[in-house]
Amino acid sequence: MALLPNNSQLLDAAGRPLSSIMAINRLDVTEKERIYSCLLPQRLRDVLGLVDNSFCNSAGERLIKIIAPEGLPLVRIEARSRPDSDVIVFFLELSDTQFHQMELSFCIIRDPNAARYAVDVDENGENNWFASHGRRNVPEELRAMRAGLFPNQTHHGLQLFVTFFPLLERFTDALGLQMIVAEPLTYDNAIRYEKYGFDYLRGKRLMMEIDREFQPGGKLFTRLDGSNPFRMPGLERTVIGRSWAIHDGIMDEPWDEVQIYRMIDVHAGLNTFPGREEEKR
Repeated sequence: MALLPNNSQLLDAAGRPLSSIMAINRLDVTEKERIYSCLLPQRLRDVLGLVDNSFCNSAGERLIKIIAPEGLPLVRIEARSRPDSDVIVFFLELSDTQFHQMELSFCIIRDPNAARYAVDVDENGENNWFASHGRRNVPEELRAMRAGLFPNQTHHGLQLFVTFFPLLERFTDALGLQMIVAEPLTYDNAIRYEKYGFDYLRGKRLMMEIDREFQPGGKLFTRLDGSNPFRMPGLERTVIGRSWAIHDGIMDEPWDEVQIYRMIDVHAGLNTFPGREEEKR
């Protein structure tokens, strides 16, 4: 049963209730795409110049790709400004969990007209898988940080998540699911999700410890010793500053295994960085 006002159970064309991505993926392509199109914010349609409710621009070029394989509990949506563009403007991956929850696996939003920062490849041009295993591109990271980007961001965004998330919540609710789960890849992701009402399945103690240790006299505060641009004094005051310092390895252990959740129509009201200064971006 849907919980949100003016929302209702999602049905297929025959009037049968749908309760999972796996169930949607059993439908024919046209019906699957009709259902998943509700996850595209109107502003994204406007930015791409999509015509009416279609996936094509005025030239008839299809700019939206939906990957929803029958038999698999996942969907991936990719939106480009041009069919041949290497830049995915909107990348979304959702999946069912074994506990009947919606997993927000990835949501990446990029401004196709913004400058690119090659933080996603190492200095040899190879994919570094979110700078894992020490394969960072420090020169590009410095450019990105100075341009006001967060770790792992290749472009400035479009400020679309604020309009996307209510669509995701309504979609999840319409399937009869009561929880959205996710794993923030960076500290700033976790803080951003707090703003949207998420709480922690795992990692709340870590987040509170990070805030405590970035206070004057704390371990992380002391390590902001100016030894490199990612560890300059003062970075503790902003989300972006802390996030780059954590990305640089300032903690004793790497950022990992933080899990969050959001109950439908429930805002957790959590804020693990209450004294932050807002950065100018």
